[in-house]
Amino acid sequence: MKRKNDDVHEELQRVRIPRKGEGEILAIVESMLGSNRVMLKCMDGKMRMGRIPGKMKKRIWVREGDLVIAVPWSFQDEKADIVWRYTGPQVDWLQRMGYMR
Repeated sequence: MKRKNDDVHEELQRVRIPRKGEGEILAIVESMLGSNRVMLKCMDGKMRMGRIPGKMKKRIWVREGDLVIAVPWSFQDEKADIVWRYTGPQVDWLQRMGYMR
């Protein structure tokens, strides 16, 4: 006899949160601009042009509506680098824990 819980295998996964000391902030991808560039709506209220670095380009696909961690450039605040993309369950966890407004 099978139990209901035997069919459901939940994997425990650590969720990376933005490191404030390194200048990381949460952002939502608003639009794809082409040439590894995206328009980001950051949680500090600013719109920034984001760059997908080469090490992420082929491994992690970034689409409109994705939640990402961005690091604004120190010398040009209206631009940022994307360092992490969240999956659906990770976004749900962040909302439950209050990291997103």
